[in-house]
Amino acid sequence: MAAVHELEIRVRYQETDGQRRVHHANFLTYFEMGRTEMLRAHGHSYRQFEDEGLFMVVSEARLAYHAPAEYDDLLLLRTRVEKVGAAHIKHAYEVIRGTQILVTGSTTVVCVDREGRVRRLPEWITG
Repeated sequence: MAAVHELEIRVRYQETDGQRRVHHANFLTYFEMGRTEMLRAHGHSYRQFEDEGLFMVVSEARLAYHAPAEYDDLLLLRTRVEKVGAAHIKHAYEVIRGTQILVTGSTTVVCVDREGRVRRLPEWITG
């Protein structure tokens, strides 16, 4: 997979709190969108992954909030693969509005089967 993927996100009203700012938990949803679309950009879908009987579960998530995003902002989500192991992938993220970095973070996802047992990542991911 390419090292970096970019995705534009327009903040919807439902993603905001009473002050029209993006609720902090929604950034984890944005991160998931970044991972999913990065996979799709490389010719695979998460649905195909599940059809193989495999699932990616988040084992760790870290976020740092530097400035708020607000309703109707156009954000750029930059997703980067930091590390690919035998059964896990670590991603790093930046959420940017214009030139300002609003949120940084990372997640580690682990490959498991339908019973929740850790499995090796498919070769088409590890290359």
